Amino acid sequence: MLVTFKTKHYANITLFGDVAQTFLKILGHSTSVPGAIRAEEVPAALARLQQAVANAPTQPPQTEDDEDEKGPYVSLRQRALPLIELFESAAKNNDNVMWE
Repeated sequence: MLVTFKTKHYANITLFGDVAQTFLKILGHSTSVPGAIRAEEVPAALARLQQAVANAPTQPPQTEDDEDEKGPYVSLRQRALPLIELFESAAKNNDNVMWE
């Protein structure tokens, strides 16, 4: 499943469903798809997202099974950057954020 985040003044951001669900939980919103965050709620959701990213580890947990079985590690911080920019644009322009 893919989830696409949209706002009026920024390019759409498409994420894999499991990643999108993680971000929706961080944003303090229901994980239901489709959904939306109203413009007046966007700054608070953005602050939650930025706080979670600031507290997220930048390196994966090391286990013996990790040797070359998976692709490169992509941190929460890296995955969140496009979504943070979308929310910053929505906050600046007083726009809603929707996902489907």
